[in-house]
Amino acid sequence: MEREVQDGAMAQPGPACFELADAAFAIEPLRAQLLRAEAGAYASFEGWVRDHNDGRPVLGLHYEAYATLAGAEGQRIVEEAMARFAIAGVHCVHRTGELAIGDLAVWVGVSAAHRDAAFAACRFVIDEVKARVPIWKRERYADGGPQWLHPEPAGAGAAQQEEP
Repeated sequence: MEREVQDGAMAQPGPACFELADAAFAIEPLRAQLLRAEAGAYASFEGWVRDHNDGRPVLGLHYEAYATLAGAEGQRIVEEAMARFAIAGVHCVHRTGELAIGDLAVWVGVSAAHRDAAFAACRFVIDEVKARVPIWKRERYADGGPQWLHPEPAGAGAAQQEEP
């Protein structure tokens, strides 16, 4: 199930949902969708655009995704989390397009009966999304031209390719 958030409109998710968002989105409705009677815990991760990377001042960035493949791989990851951890629900949203410093770039929320499973599943989802989902980041630097950063397998350093 691939859903894409556009202009803040969202369909109701199942217990495992991955989405791409081309605009800013509110976290509270996403969190509310994870509320379940069997859940006694909730864990989340928010990734924001920061003002530096590898010692260089960053002005902003642009995310591009191969939407069909990104949605399918992201959905596989959240479904893997449902199967691997004792959780009630998981939802991940990743932005695409232009983002400014401080903007929310990625959000993961997990509900579970107990906190250990919620924390572990949340960490698993963000790590796997960063490693496996085809989303590319183009950072704009204050001290020079832009640079593309590509996803790499978990545990590897960020591969960087400078633009001419």
